[in-house]
Amino acid sequence: MSETTMPGRLYGVGLGPGDPELITLKAARLIGEADVLAYYSGTHGRSIARSIAAGLISDGVMEELLVYPVTTGATEHPGGYDGAIADFYDESAERLAVHLGAGRTVVVLCEGDPLFYGSYMYLHDRLAPRYPTEVVPGVTSVSAAAAAAAEPMVRRTDVLTILPGTLPTPELARRLADTDGAAIMKLGRTFPAVREALAQSGRLDDAVYVERASMDRQRILPVAEVDADTVPYFSVILTAGDRAPKNREIGDRSRPVVVEPPEADVTNELLVVGLGPADDKWLTSEAADALTQVDHVVGYGPYVDRVPVRPGLHRHSSGNTVEVDRARFALDLALSGEKVAVVSGGDAGVFGMASAVFEAAQDEKYASVPIRVLPGVSAVQAVAARAGAPIGGDFAVMSLSDRLKPWNVIEKRLAAVAEADLVLAVYNPASRSRSTQVADAKAILLKHRPADTVVVIGRDVGRPGESLEVTTLEKLDPVSVDMRCLLIVGAAATSVTSTGAVWTKRSVDVQSSGSSTTAWTSRP
Repeated sequence: MSETTMPGRLYGVGLGPGDPELITLKAARLIGEADVLAYYSGTHGRSIARSIAAGLISDGVMEELLVYPVTTGATEHPGGYDGAIADFYDESAERLAVHLGAGRTVVVLCEGDPLFYGSYMYLHDRLAPRYPTEVVPGVTSVSAAAAAAAEPMVRRTDVLTILPGTLPTPELARRLADTDGAAIMKLGRTFPAVREALAQSGRLDDAVYVERASMDRQRILPVAEVDADTVPYFSVILTAGDRAPKNREIGDRSRPVVVEPPEADVTNELLVVGLGPADDKWLTSEAADALTQVDHVVGYGPYVDRVPVRPGLHRHSSGNTVEVDRARFALDLALSGEKVAVVSGGDAGVFGMASAVFEAAQDEKYASVPIRVLPGVSAVQAVAARAGAPIGGDFAVMSLSDRLKPWNVIEKRLAAVAEADLVLAVYNPASRSRSTQVADAKAILLKHRPADTVVVIGRDVGRPGESLEVTTLEKLDPVSVDMRCLLIVGAAATSVTSTGAVWTKRSVDVQSSGSSTTAWTSRP
């Protein structure tokens, strides 16, 4: 490009789902005025995008056909499929850069919307920083499919989730179970797995299949009736949220909707289940069996996500600070005759939902609801086991959260535990809104404990990326501690072996006046 040549302008133009009449006026104008039209095709060389826009293309326009080198994932490229596709986008971008550098207007045609699972976006990533660029939106295939099926997807406060059919079946089933309306794209060869995910999430019966929405060969039928061998890539599955308006106020969706329960012949037992601190290996067989027997699971979102989806199971997720509302919702379900489990991470009775359920159950209307708590492996047990045996003697458990109790009460209890020389397990040590409390707690403990008191920091124990650090009270860095951590502060009887294991003697030497720690190495 010479110094006197102005760079051309790049347009990513959405063509809509296939019907040329759904092309916007702006897109039609730009296509007719373009110096260069670019469009993708499979290895066969036929471009669906060009066929949609064919009636708008001017004579003499320069055309750039961008042919994918591979479409199925099988390739001899040394970088595999991802490497082959990355090289293709690099080469395609440089082909268009030649035109832009010469001052030509380049229009890239894209089915649907350019930035909604559109191939244009990869050219945009490479060229937008170098040349003037504009994106013209188009009608998405999801919008076209919903219109073709006359299926209102979401109403009022419903949540719509767009999902690629390429997700693993368990993950797809989980997301389907946790949303109101959903649209699943990228079908074709993924259809059998998608249908299985719909069945697992209990949404197969209501799912609608739309093939080639707005095109001549459009088909609409229930997903359960679709022949998997006939499904093309250009198809969408829809599962709607509310299918009719409801006479209810718009409320805070982070809180479960608590309604007056209907009359029931039988009140069912309400289970409160501890899931353990991490994955299924921490789940007791009693809890696992109970979760297969209930029809409703209620809890904080990340804990509900750990319960496998299955047909007939209703999952009710809510935020992290509405425990009593959540408990009332579960009690109402049980009172109406439903089989319900409230779930907590770790042990439900240790800073978990069990206490909130019993608090809510003080209301006389729940007097007939039996409540049974199923224990789980607690976070303090998990961290202690990883460290060795730091809670082998007397120990106390505290939460540093001041959401439900004032900080001055926490200060008094910290001082009392430290003065009593108890091992201390600390839950909820820090959060985004509580960034100073670990430092404050450290200062209080140091008034009563030696500087070389053993401290264990367990982070995400049982989960990917878990870590365990052994340090001292003096060297404890409050900045390194967050909500994913649990701390264990040792007592005088707590020591560290030469291999780094932390343990606390069961017996107490009444003459002991200092720390019994020895040298150790940190354990990553």
